[in-house]
Amino acid sequence: MNIQVKEIAYVFHPVSDIARARDFYGKLLGLKIGLELEFAPGVWWIEYDIAGVALAVSNFFPATGGGGAGLTLEVVNLDETLAAIRAANVPITLEPQDYPPCRLFSITSPDGHNITFHQRKATS
Repeated sequence: MNIQVKEIAYVFHPVSDIARARDFYGKLLGLKIGLELEFAPGVWWIEYDIAGVALAVSNFFPATGGGGAGLTLEVVNLDETLAAIRAANVPITLEPQDYPPCRLFSITSPDGHNITFHQRKATS
């Protein structure tokens, strides 16, 4: 018998500061909240909907300082995204790279999670 995976339920990033996470994921990255639960006073689970896949952030579990799976976000315009990230003074951990199928760059979230911004090149 083999396991039958249907889909990715969510990607999870533990965070240490919910207000800072809301500013980073919601305001800077412009992600829209799909689900928001307060388990106890000040203990939150927030899911941001990204084209049908949820990015969950929570202070329910201790933040580990990054590590684990990274997150890659497909963006409409990589140059505009880079300008917004630089304007917010978020350190770039991987400067823009140009590859045959795509362009990308990476940052680290306030809790140490790797986030890559990616733009596919038009196919001819």
